[in-house]
Amino acid sequence: MFRRFHSENLDFSVHHANPGSGILAWLPASRIEVGATRLFSMSLVKATLAETARQIVSMAAARELVTIQFVNAHCVNVAMKDDAYRAALEAADLLLPDGSGMAIAARMTHQNLGANLNGTDLFPEICRESARRGQSIYLLGGKPGVATAAGSRMSGLYPTLRIVGTRYGFWSRSEEDRLIEEINATGADILLVGLGVPLQEKWIARVRDRLTARVVMGVGGLFDYYSGSIPRAPLILRKLGCEWAWRLLQEPRRLFSRYILGNPLFLIAAAGSAWRENKIAERLSDQAKRAFDLAAATAALLAALPVFLMVALAIKLEDGGAVFFQQTRIGADGRPFRMWKFRSMVVDAEARLAAIKAQSERDGTCFKMKRDPRVTRVGSVLRRLSLDELPQILNIVVGEMSIVGPRPALPREVLTYDPAQRERLR
Repeated sequence: MFRRFHSENLDFSVHHANPGSGILAWLPASRIEVGATRLFSMSLVKATLAETARQIVSMAAARELVTIQFVNAHCVNVAMKDDAYRAALEAADLLLPDGSGMAIAARMTHQNLGANLNGTDLFPEICRESARRGQSIYLLGGKPGVATAAGSRMSGLYPTLRIVGTRYGFWSRSEEDRLIEEINATGADILLVGLGVPLQEKWIARVRDRLTARVVMGVGGLFDYYSGSIPRAPLILRKLGCEWAWRLLQEPRRLFSRYILGNPLFLIAAAGSAWRENKIAERLSDQAKRAFDLAAATAALLAALPVFLMVALAIKLEDGGAVFFQQTRIGADGRPFRMWKFRSMVVDAEARLAAIKAQSERDGTCFKMKRDPRVTRVGSVLRRLSLDELPQILNIVVGEMSIVGPRPALPREVLTYDPAQRERLR
């Protein structure tokens, strides 16, 4: 499924993709084509609070069905052990980065996450934009009276805002059908669900096809802050990225595991993600391989120096031509280079190729002939003992070739490769 949304300043492209494999590959593969940051194998919206609010309300006005969820450090921790929650995130259309933990993870991968799009800061922006655009909102969640108080506060700030309904966040399964009917009957354009992670995401994913609200978002406990039930951290702590410490002080028993145990767990996951995203293991492997190539080739060059001199003398004495043969070959990632060999053919071997090309004993683009008439007497011995390849040690020393790798192909051969064959150039 693919949908595209437009607004005055942003253009989000939203689509569903099948999750990959691996410990964190279950997260959405690519949700937004522009304005996104890649973290934990998922794409997070990269925009300001005002831009994001404007886009969300534009989606509601466009009458498109959109599900939006927040992702913070706690969400990543929960998702690693809760399959149903992982599936709920996969079902979301947009994912918003929430909290300083995600910013830390972004820095580990040398990325700029953009604004902290947490629900508490985004809520008033959505209310302001909804009031301007005439979009209605329903608040669902919190203890009795909390959502109503939060709605009243927003209505006081934005007199034209339409809060069409509120309800506390507790109900039995037998009450669910009636609840959904009541929400739909209000005609709400935007439904904000504050049941906490992971309950709200699971509930939204389970009943989304029955909700008529165009935009549905899981917003956690933000109603508590705007109802006055829980004081928010001072601005200085928020700017320092330490709002979590304030919340821990407010509710130490409930949030001890989430922050004291969860934060180190998240940092480990973030480091693992950065290791993969930065391809550190690949770079270390490449460096180790290059070190081995250089050491082995240098040692081989010194050991084979007497053989080099004898072979060079034999080639020169046979016909007086050049000792070495150079040919352009295609190396890693399609880069051309000059490959060195001891000359084993007559000096005009390339000119004679056309006359015998039809006698090739190998199918495809690579010419191969067991008794090639262009091979000299010395060249025949060199080929039989593979001594003609010795100068390629020089190619290894300078980094154009590796001791272990596929045969470097000729440019004309590469031009005929199909997509599968081009993989060998990697």
